[in-house]
Parts: sequence; C-alpha cells; structure tokens
Amino acid sequence: MADGEDKDGTLERATTGEATAPGGRTRDEARHVPGDTEAATPDAYSGDVDRAGDLLWGGRGVAAARCVLFDFDGPVCRLFPEGRSMPVAERLRAHLAQLGLGGLLSAEERADKDPHVVLRAVHRAGRERDLGDLVGTLEHMVTEGEVRAAGEAWPTADADGLIRRLHEGGAALAVVTNNSARAADRYLREHAHRGRSLRDFFTAVHGRGPDPDLMKPHPDVLTRALTGLGLPPDSAVMIGDTPTDAEAARAAGVRFIGYGRDEAKRARLRRAGAGVVIGSYAPLLHTAETAGVCGRRHAQGEPHDGPGDGAPRCRCGARSPVRSLHE
Repeated sequence: MADGEDKDGTLERATTGEATAPGGRTRDEARHVPGDTEAATPDAYSGDVDRAGDLLWGGRGVAAARCVLFDFDGPVCRLFPEGRSMPVAERLRAHLAQLGLGGLLSAEERADKDPHVVLRAVHRAGRERDLGDLVGTLEHMVTEGEVRAAGEAWPTADADGLIRRLHEGGAALAVVTNNSARAADRYLREHAHRGRSLRDFFTAVHGRGPDPDLMKPHPDVLTRALTGLGLPPDSAVMIGDTPTDAEAARAAGVRFIGYGRDEAKRARLRRAGAGVVIGSYAPLLHTAETAGVCGRRHAQGEPHDGPGDGAPRCRCGARSPVRSLHE
C-alpha cells in the first residue's frame, strides 16, 4: 500500500512539487507522445459539445458542476495503448497455471487482454471454493502492472487543459477508476500543465478496492468520491469512456459525459444510454473560451466588466461570461 493510500483504494491530495518522470525528466505540457499516431477523432454528434459545456460550466437552465469525476484510463490517458495490458493478463494466467488452477477461466477469459477479466473470474470462482488469498495476490499483480504502465501512458489530448480549467473555475476534481489508485496517482504526479503537476488539481484519487464486485459498473467508487468531497450526486458530473462508466454514474445519480476517441467507442456509449457523448476535449475548451468562461472564480461581488471599452471583459481579461463561473 502506498503512502497515503487507504485500504479502499483512495489517495488524498498531498503537496507536490514539479512533475517529474523517472530519471528526473520534467514532464511539462505532456500532451503528445511520440508514437501515439491515433489522434482524437472529431466529435460526430452535433450539439453534444454544447450540452457538455452546459453540464460543466452551467447554462440554459443547468447549474454548473460543483465537482467533476474523471475516469482515468481513456478520459485522462491511455494506460495500456496498443494492447499493452496483455502481458499483465498473461502473468495472472501463468500464476494460475502454476497453481493448477487454469481451469477456473473460460476459453474467452484465457484469451482476453484485460487483466480485470481474469481478476473478476477468479473472484467469482472463490464464491464456490476456498481459494485463500488468491484474489489478493492477483490484485497485487494487477496493481504492479498498472503502476509500471502509468510511467509510459499516453496522455489524452487536451485533458490537461480541461483539468486545469475546471479546477480554476472552482470545481472539485476526483479520479474514479477501476484501476489502482497508485497508478493514477503516479501518472498525475509525473505530468503537468504549464509547470504545475496535474495531481495538484485533484482533491483525491479513488481506485479499485479489495472487492472486485465493487468495481464499476457498481457505483461504489463514485459514492466514495462524493462522500469524501461532502457533495450530493446531483452536484456532480462524471466523464467516462465505457458503458460501465455510464451505468455506474446512472446508479450513483451523477450526470454523465461520455468520451470516445473513435466512432466505435462513441456508438457503444450511445447504446449504453449516454445522452451526451464527445470525441475530443478541444471543442469543449473552445466552447468555454467563446462563452467567456475564463476558468477563474472571483471573489463574490467583484465586477465582471473592466472599463467601458465596448467589449465587456472580466478583470482577468476574459470576455464577460454568457455562462458565468464567477457568480
């Protein structure tokens, strides 16, 4: 267990310095990684960017989100790009084979690249026979693989800018992931936006706990995050990239924005009932700019407009908001 990590898979915010990668390299503005040739696909759903903007910034009768819950793998980064999760899953299967327990897995589970599939399968088998602490051993193996992968994960385009804008607009941020909290924490600490560690923008990181039954689509991780923030579900918005994310948000009573980097992922989110689905953060950030959302919450009562120059502006330089984060 990492320093500051609770047994339920939660890491609270700690003071951090400059974000650095292994070997002391600074990872500032880490938006593009060599070899990540799959660019974010433009949003295919007209109007969804505006609706996402309403959910986050507020507008058209929708209150601005007081907190935003980010899934990690996908919305923040690609933890296992190009199928790199397969070696982790294979290590779990090799361990089962050494114990003579390979038969616990179905043919599909023996071929799946997702280590979570193996973990869940063994957990289910443990309901019918005594497997000792095998699930705990496998969970530790998965965690170690995820933490290693976090050091080479590919940043999701413009996620860093969105994270910072939401934070500076006054929204509380938390990670809610089926991955290890340690993996998400490592990634956030080793990546930065304009010289500031991404971890500084998050109040807490909530990850997988010891019971696989409580992984999404169960709402447990979202409920833990809201409890920690002291906020009700209707004040929150979740950004996720899978049908299980959408289901967990629905079960928790949290509004949902689906993020899908390609058409197939967006279609799956639609089929899962996601009403707002985007394919890129760039148009969402542009919406904030054109709406005059400056990304900074000012002291109550401070006027928005500067001197009468014919173009009303907030004192910080942003245009006077149509959907204001200042009030």
